[in-house]
Amino acid sequence: MNRRFVRLTRTARVWRLTARNGVRYVWHRARRLATRGHERKAELDQSFALRTSEDVARELGNMKGALMKFGQLLSFIMEALPDDAQRALSALQADAPPMAPEAAEAVVRQELGAPPEKVFLDWERTPVAAASVGQVHRAVTRDGRRVAVKVQYPGVGDAIEADLANAEGLYRLVGAFALKGLDTKALVDELRARMGDELDYRLEAANLREFATAFAGHPFVHIPVVDTAHSAHRVLTTEWVEGIGFAEFQAAATPAAKRRAGESIWRFAQHAVHLHGAFNGDPHPGNYRFTADGEVTFLDFGLVKRWSAGEWQELLPSLEAIVVHRDPERLVAAMEHVGFLHAGHGLAPQRVFDYVSAPYVPYLTDEFTFTRSFVKDAMATIIDVKGPHAEVIERLNMPASFVILDRVVWGVSAILGKLEVRAPWRAMLLEYLHDAPPASDLGEQEHRWRVG
Repeated sequence: MNRRFVRLTRTARVWRLTARNGVRYVWHRARRLATRGHERKAELDQSFALRTSEDVARELGNMKGALMKFGQLLSFIMEALPDDAQRALSALQADAPPMAPEAAEAVVRQELGAPPEKVFLDWERTPVAAASVGQVHRAVTRDGRRVAVKVQYPGVGDAIEADLANAEGLYRLVGAFALKGLDTKALVDELRARMGDELDYRLEAANLREFATAFAGHPFVHIPVVDTAHSAHRVLTTEWVEGIGFAEFQAAATPAAKRRAGESIWRFAQHAVHLHGAFNGDPHPGNYRFTADGEVTFLDFGLVKRWSAGEWQELLPSLEAIVVHRDPERLVAAMEHVGFLHAGHGLAPQRVFDYVSAPYVPYLTDEFTFTRSFVKDAMATIIDVKGPHAEVIERLNMPASFVILDRVVWGVSAILGKLEVRAPWRAMLLEYLHDAPPASDLGEQEHRWRVG
């Protein structure tokens, strides 16, 4: 009964948010029609986008859970939004409204057996960051170590269950109008499993230890050490990491530092996907800390996808058909085999290739500069259900195996676009696909680490 009430309550809030912004849109269109001059219309458009984004950020920030994660995704992928609107949504990356200090302290008491002022030598009641599942407090252990303590929001598990129930309805709606072959249940089950993992901080602690071991001694991947003695089901304590957030780094860093940071994030994802067999499925900017010269620390490992036996080998031929062979017929055959396309779809291979390759354009040339415009245009191509690729979109299915990986592809691309990183991406990808020679300085460093 409690979960049903939570689901109904959160659904009602989403509908109210939608209705508010629907009315706002109608009023905006009416004002726009009555206004002359391109500059004035552009001002109205920017004002509408900003007010809508502020409303969405405020509502989803207070709701937490899976819907807030959706807002985080919007905040750094949707390049079509004006800068002010993106800044409004970017608050969801690390600065969402926190829970009351007493609520956080109650969770610590329940999980660690004593209030935080007893467990720690020093405890800062005001969190330094608040996100979709928990918030982070600065503390000092009784033996003098500075640590970050992530405390889970009470009731967030019920909230995520409610959101994922809503997501199932959303997938059905999308499937009815666009992706006719979409396996709704498989997609939602995959999301539910991965997001369910995030609710047990003991699993995240194990993930952190696993990745710290896998990347031990790595030249540019830094992962904080877990403090097991101060961690539990809903409390996770790690060493404190100095650094700046993404927005500050983006605004102040040199091009060289941006390239180092962007390539580090990209290579971390590639190594994890191709060589480690497990990868972080939540690459939004709030999950990194940066130094001025582009060193990156990877913070959040709550949402980790692990390849089951043969799972990546099933997906890999489709990727290789695009970036290695650039062969439309090979691509269609691979997509039919893994379930992206059903037999008898009747699509011309070139049409499929033109659509599916949109996010992979950087890997079809010798060098490429990621930009916000590229991410915006590629995303517009993928979601334009009534555009030139409508027939392909209608026949595509997304295997559950691909859901989290697709999120990583777009998330990392969005970060690279904001940093405007230029590199020989195709040659770099071949390092992981075919063990090709290193194509950059960081590639050389990683190669020496791998063979050493």
